[in-house]
Amino acid sequence: MAINRRDLLIASGGALTAAMAGRALAQEAQGQPLMGNPTLPLPPQQRMGWAVVGLGSFAVGQLMPAFGDANRSRLTALVSGNPEKLARLADTYGVEHTYSYDDYDSIVDNPDIDCVQIALPVGLHAEYTIRALEAGKHVLCEKPMASTSAECEAMIAAARKAGKVLGVGYRVHFEPTNQAALAMIRGDDIGPLRHIRAEHGFQADPENWPPHRWRLEKQLAGGGSMYDIGIYGINTSLMMLEGDAPMSMSAVYAYPKDDPRFREVEGGVDWRITMRSGAVVSGSSSYCYSPYHSKQTYIGAKSSLRMDPATTYYENALWHEHGGRGTQIPAGAPYTQFAGQVDAFSEAARAGRPHATPGEMGYRDIRLIEMAYRSADQGGAPVSLEGI
Repeated sequence: MAINRRDLLIASGGALTAAMAGRALAQEAQGQPLMGNPTLPLPPQQRMGWAVVGLGSFAVGQLMPAFGDANRSRLTALVSGNPEKLARLADTYGVEHTYSYDDYDSIVDNPDIDCVQIALPVGLHAEYTIRALEAGKHVLCEKPMASTSAECEAMIAAARKAGKVLGVGYRVHFEPTNQAALAMIRGDDIGPLRHIRAEHGFQADPENWPPHRWRLEKQLAGGGSMYDIGIYGINTSLMMLEGDAPMSMSAVYAYPKDDPRFREVEGGVDWRITMRSGAVVSGSSSYCYSPYHSKQTYIGAKSSLRMDPATTYYENALWHEHGGRGTQIPAGAPYTQFAGQVDAFSEAARAGRPHATPGEMGYRDIRLIEMAYRSADQGGAPVSLEGI
């Protein structure tokens, strides 16, 4: 039987119609209820609005991108003294409100700003934190908290007077690899900690990396390597020793005395803290190390943990050392620490409760660094930490 092209098209069309009809009888799309009670991001209008103050390499490279991954926070304002950079970044991030340092105090009139992130050099932390608190905003100040413990006290007093939440940007508390280490230390795998070793440093090179320049100026940096990189060793170690307390500290300066980079701030410190439990935390901080060092070792009565790198932005790693072998412990992506930090602060600010890394923690750490300097100035003589 001859079948022409027209008959073939008609026949194939009929077959397709029949097939679709059969499929419709067999199955059809149905909507299902939301299952598993998932954690969903808040709608943008319900998120806490943030202003970032200071648009240097840290803010641009780390803080601002974090808001793209945040679920409780949104970027609503930027503050900078560079008009061209301010306009470009506001356009890139779709930020409506921009301020210079001259009209910074007018944030008081902006209801779209709930929280302020201070990302300025250390010497400016106290002033801009206190002004933001007086404007009625919650403040998350980048670490270290301030140049002196007296400035920290003034910041804490301003937060209490304003009835606002004050936190310090210790992002490591929200970093997945460090959270995994903390969970193991709190569990039964490691046993009581006996010793922690912390090594942090890099080669300060202001000629090839301009952001290093202000770190070598005491007025802006507050201090040297201990303020910038050594504070990671102190803060992270004490996080792992939660419930314990530092009792005494000794330290010596460790850097070339004739190095012109260190006319105003110290280039390196070797330090040691004795804890109430008998555990010892020892560490080094330096602007003279190469390559970049970020290492934490936790030695326990049962087994040990080694982190290398320990506190970086992108590539931290954790090994559990036991029975003569080491097992790498998988954890989440380190880049999530910044989004976790701002969202945790947003939740604390919304509830009016202390942040996980409050101003009092920043104050403690600055006091410890001041004690390290005191010991080093005395040739390494131990100093008491009672009451810190």
